[in-house]
Amino acid sequence: MKHNNDLDSGCLFCRWIRAGKKVAAIGTVAAFNDGYPVTDGHLLILPLRHTADWLGMTAQELRDSERLIRTLVARIRQRDPSVTGFNIGTNIGQSAGQSVLHAHIHLIPRRDGDVDNPKGGVRGVVDGKRGY
Repeated sequence: MKHNNDLDSGCLFCRWIRAGKKVAAIGTVAAFNDGYPVTDGHLLILPLRHTADWLGMTAQELRDSERLIRTLVARIRQRDPSVTGFNIGTNIGQSAGQSVLHAHIHLIPRRDGDVDNPKGGVRGVVDGKRGY
């Protein structure tokens, strides 16, 4: 973290950054355990400065987040051979489901059989749209 003044004291994720709760970091971003994990190993990749959403991330933060995601995917695959896939995504705005207004990317490990029919993946965020 470069400057504490880049953080918002009212933001949950900024408090996590200040408290040093990261599980990994590269450059301008860090990974944290999701507070309400979808699956075991669900992580959030956050910029180490406060910005509302993925669209506000700098080019460097986006490059660092890609590097960190690739590093974490390799680590997860090595540690847990039951992981057979991943969902990687971000919500931008409350209407899209963003509940903490600090940019974050979800890295969600997936396992065969963790849902009955995974076809459609993230399309499932809208009822009735996943199966097609």
